[in-house]
Amino acid sequence: MVGQRFIQLLHNHPWFNITWLAASDRSAGKTFGEACKWKLDTPLPKHIAQMVVQPNVPEGAAGELPKIIFAALDSDIAKELETKFAAAGCAVISNSSAFRMVADVPLVIPEVNADHLDLIDQQSWRHASGGYIVTNPNCSAIGLVLALKPLEEKFGIESLFVTTMQAVSGAGYPGVPSLDILGNVVPFIKSEEEKLQEEVGKLLGRFTGSSVAHLDAKVSAHCNRVAVEDGHTECVSIKFKKAATREAILAAWAEFAPLSHNTIRGAAGAAVLNAELLARLGKLNPVKIQKPALQTVVTA
Repeated sequence: MVGQRFIQLLHNHPWFNITWLAASDRSAGKTFGEACKWKLDTPLPKHIAQMVVQPNVPEGAAGELPKIIFAALDSDIAKELETKFAAAGCAVISNSSAFRMVADVPLVIPEVNADHLDLIDQQSWRHASGGYIVTNPNCSAIGLVLALKPLEEKFGIESLFVTTMQAVSGAGYPGVPSLDILGNVVPFIKSEEEKLQEEVGKLLGRFTGSSVAHLDAKVSAHCNRVAVEDGHTECVSIKFKKAATREAILAAWAEFAPLSHNTIRGAAGAAVLNAELLARLGKLNPVKIQKPALQTVVTA
């Protein structure tokens, strides 16, 4: 579903063109129209439907590799493949959780911590090939942190507790079996609570010039799947470091203009926005590659 949303958002994009589609061996060799069950409310573009899906490795690209790889992969697969594309010189804009908490990989929400993108200069791939990995957060973390950012700046956050009620669209397709979710609440989403608790600290952390000092706040999360098609809801209790009145909190939010949606902004849309920011900052331009010095051995 994230891959489909990428196609929807990138179709007729003013800056980016879809030139290559890649997937597992199950889909490689088929046209995209044959390989996917299109589920979005806008039609699948005809020229995209006719594109042949290629093997999901850098060597699978016919001709020149794309400059940007928008990756919508399961975490285990991402650990292997995203590094290969970064090593091949691509800017990998990842929706996966595989590298979100790696120290030199930016975890970015543009309105919140755009300066963290300078972490890419710490990545070995950047110096060897020009490639790098940038990640966007978990769909629940994005909505939460967009609400927290102006409050953390004005009042400081000592601790917070969040309970999420997450829509079924966040589970992808086919997602949660209907008999498990209709008229029900599922009080468990694998790894979701850990992701939320870890990512908030990095997102609201301070970039030191070479690393990110995580926010020193205790975060607890309970994550639930509910019978709602779109739109995650979160109930949050916060302990501030400074006293905050209702009026002061509303004023802080009024001065901040974020946007949130669990699949449009919380997944593919977040990655596209990060790519747009990278383009604005000139970080999609070629870099001077640092070549290793030649070693000369003299024997006598």
